[in-house]
Amino acid sequence: MTDPLFLHPLDPPPAVGDTVLLDGPEGRHAATVRRLAVGETVLLADGAGHGVRGEVVGTDRSSVRVLVQELRTETSRPWHVTVVQALPKGERAELAVEVLTEIGVDAVVPWQSARSIVRWSGERGEKSRAKWQAAAREAAKQSRRLSVPVVEPVRSTRQLAERLGGVDHVLVLHESADTSLAAVAPPPGGTLALVVGPEGGITDDELALLAAVGGRPVLLGDTVLRTSTAGVVAVAQLLALAGGAGTA
Repeated sequence: MTDPLFLHPLDPPPAVGDTVLLDGPEGRHAATVRRLAVGETVLLADGAGHGVRGEVVGTDRSSVRVLVQELRTETSRPWHVTVVQALPKGERAELAVEVLTEIGVDAVVPWQSARSIVRWSGERGEKSRAKWQAAAREAAKQSRRLSVPVVEPVRSTRQLAERLGGVDHVLVLHESADTSLAAVAPPPGGTLALVVGPEGGITDDELALLAAVGGRPVLLGDTVLRTSTAGVVAVAQLLALAGGAGTA
């Protein structure tokens, strides 16, 4: 069975032979829910791409002590992947974030597009964002990722255009695009953003604003996917073309 992973600060960075105390909520979960025992092996990650593998050498009701046996660093791709996700309805939002995390995206930007039915504002918006970030944390642990994608603040279309202005490669999923995503060569490096519109589609005005910051419309396939599905399929396709990534 794969070693369980827990998120925990690794500051200062430990060395092989050091003992790390896993405490706080993660420590309590490891000790009382997972009931880790002395001699078991676990992974600890800081959520920023660094981690350790080690043996449990002590436990109590709220913490676990781990003897570091191996240092790990997440292997990065030649480009940083951001998915701009138009706000989906209901539980599909968290599911989209979970699967995007599992397949390796680096950041998720919630987008309040013109045709999004869901509206984020004020306290509701912060709670919704917190749910997305929690989904990313849990998915990172489940998939044994050493890094957790950042869920950025929600953005309007104009704010999104400003956010994407410094991105090297911007791909916009659009059903009327002439170029297939499968025909797009993976970028040689830099930053890449994939824009996923709402169920009702991206408006002409939104498409124009995205094109003004380098957005390139691409066609995902012959069928129209749900907004919570399209981003996952598109990123998986891009990663497959680029050869994916892993952990060293």
